[in-house]
Amino acid sequence: MTTVDESTGAHAAETRADNTAAAEAAAAAANPALVGVPTFVIGSIALGLYLVGFTGSSNAAIGMVPILIMCTGVGQLIGCIWAIKTGSGPVAAIFGIFAGFWLSFSVLVLGLGHNWFGDATATAAATGAQETFLLTWLIGVVVLTLASLRLPSVFTALFVLVAIALLLVLLGTAAGSTTLLFWGGIAVFAFTLIGVYLFFDAMSAAAGGGSLPMGPPLIKS
Repeated sequence: MTTVDESTGAHAAETRADNTAAAEAAAAAANPALVGVPTFVIGSIALGLYLVGFTGSSNAAIGMVPILIMCTGVGQLIGCIWAIKTGSGPVAAIFGIFAGFWLSFSVLVLGLGHNWFGDATATAAATGAQETFLLTWLIGVVVLTLASLRLPSVFTALFVLVAIALLLVLLGTAAGSTTLLFWGGIAVFAFTLIGVYLFFDAMSAAAGGGSLPMGPPLIKS
């Protein structure tokens, strides 16, 4: 009798372990980062190339709009909705915030390209619009960074680099400094690399592999 009970208990434990493994595999495969992160990376590459001067004149910024809206903005919205569906509140918040950033940035670029704020190269109104946008989002990302201190540290590092990039671009815009804008582009490429790392982690887990190290949170309690 004891042998039968032990066998039954072992089988039940094995079944529970199999069910847990299947649930974990399903969760890894249903990760909104699989869409949200690579689309974030693609938009960041376009922005970085513009800031370092790869795309030429300032008027070339409007060429980023198709990528920023139809790829990155839409991708962040999909990632946000997907995260909501899976009950991942923090992930939904992150993708929702960055959807707002990329889509509002697209509108700003369109406005500057079509002189909604006056001549983008000559008026204080155009410069003021850019500075207001950059300062507002800098504050928003700093708040996001502080709120992320209980998340794995790789996310905090990502948000810190985004804040640094915004600060450099804000200072470069205010001073008319292409050097500061260039270094803002370097900061964009730096957080893009973290985005690539996060995508590799999500894809590896979804394909049945192991997760990459994410680092301990800065606040653990």
